[in-house]
Amino acid sequence: MRRTIAFAAAIMLPGCATTTAEGPTTPPQATGECTAEGLDTYVGRKVSAELGAELLARSGARTLRWGPPGSAMTMDFRQDRLTVSYDEAMIVTSARCG
Repeated sequence: MRRTIAFAAAIMLPGCATTTAEGPTTPPQATGECTAEGLDTYVGRKVSAELGAELLARSGARTLRWGPPGSAMTMDFRQDRLTVSYDEAMIVTSARCG
């Protein structure tokens, strides 16, 4: 009887962990919700990595999407994403959540 229980436990335990070819997966982290309040103050500023980091911190968004002039972007709305558009001179024209 003990062997049967031990065998059943040994078979069931691997099902409790999720693994991939790269190794065990981690649960997804909580996403940051983007807040647009105050982002209009960034319009007219020159695009840079530092500005991107500042925008992410200010908005609370988890991801930043740059929108170069004339580019096509998906219209899907993501609560955790900040989209920053800029013109040919690399000047921010809009910063919005989604």
